[in-house]
Amino acid sequence: MSDRDVSTQQARESFEEYVAARRTALLRTAYLLTGQHADAEDLVQMALVKAVPHWRRISDDPEPYVRRILAREATNRWRRRRWREVSLDVLPETHNEGTDPTDREVLRQALMRLSPRQRAVVVLRYFDDLTEQQTAEVLGIGLGTVKSHGRDAMARLRELITLDEPLDTVAP
Repeated sequence: MSDRDVSTQQARESFEEYVAARRTALLRTAYLLTGQHADAEDLVQMALVKAVPHWRRISDDPEPYVRRILAREATNRWRRRRWREVSLDVLPETHNEGTDPTDREVLRQALMRLSPRQRAVVVLRYFDDLTEQQTAEVLGIGLGTVKSHGRDAMARLRELITLDEPLDTVAP
């Protein structure tokens, strides 16, 4: 076996270990960015496919690179699909992990009403627990932009979540 074959095998094993260890966290982030389980799975798959060609370069710390792909692709998908959005009569069943399903659904609906960039900032900062600087690096934007998007998004979420009527009846 040549050195190149050994290196390729090591890169493959490193990638497989990363996917096994981080798949659930990546799916959670993708779900919060897209609002749909199927879209989240597609988004993670796309991000991982895009990361593979660069794996040898990023394998020491792949998380920021993969998160950047997730955030950018979620925004791109939203831009492509926003005019073709389809409403459902019945919501798909969701996982209940001890949280009131109504609260989870209200939060999910509120997140979906944010702009894609605001949603990405909120998800990375508060659900993935990144610092403002890390969020700026992942999204490729300035620190001040992260702060303003975060502030505006949190204000909008507070406004949406404290409404007296259900979110699905309020115009976006």
